Amino acid sequence: MKNRVVLVTGASRGIGAATAKLLARHGAAVAVNYHRSEAEALALVEELRRGDRRGIAVRADVRDPAQVQAMAETVARDLGPVDTLVVNASISFPIRPFVDYAWEDFQAKLDGELGAAFHCCKAVVPGMVARRAGCIVMISSGLSRRPGQGFCAHSAAKSGLDGLARALALELGPHGIRVNVVAPGLTETDATAHVPAAMKETSARMTPLGRNGQPEDVAGAVLAVAADTGRFLTGVYLPVSGGTLML
Repeated sequence: MKNRVVLVTGASRGIGAATAKLLARHGAAVAVNYHRSEAEALALVEELRRGDRRGIAVRADVRDPAQVQAMAETVARDLGPVDTLVVNASISFPIRPFVDYAWEDFQAKLDGELGAAFHCCKAVVPGMVARRAGCIVMISSGLSRRPGQGFCAHSAAKSGLDGLARALALELGPHGIRVNVVAPGLTETDATAHVPAAMKETSARMTPLGRNGQPEDVAGAVLAVAADTGRFLTGVYLPVSGGTLML
């Protein structure tokens, strides 16, 4: 990742923070996007800089195209043009059965998830096309292929994200741009802190590797598809689930 400029959305904690740290350790300059978690984002950037690595924190609500465009311009000014985009920002949603779901909540998840990916790609892809090089990694979910009770909005939104990634891989490949999907299974982050312990234990027992995921596991998969060693990988859907989902 040496000499690469990476933008990780939703990077102040969890999978995003682990990804930012790992890519920085492998030589990338990293822009840490956050929406509300300013203290965590600034602390992460300070950690990167203590390790003699380049990084900045950039606030933006990735559902807002104007804020996303301003973020891309800030990154280009301070670090250089974005050549690697990790679409990771989490869009919250209620967990409830479909029969109890309100369309407004369902629509908010779809619009937020797909809008964030769309706006971020629109902000950086033209520059990638001009340079004839680039890499986009979409953080999806195993629930896009294997749904769970109460997750209808999440499954639908992440399935849409998977479809967008395949379409972009096809369209942008001739311009030297790769687009891949990394799909975590149950991963131990603050986003899954609400999941009952008994459910986490059951998930771990059902996983061939005998445990749930950690943010660093997902970050490793992002590195695998983003690094130059993965230069012939595009349109890939990579489950990071310890074998729970096998393709």
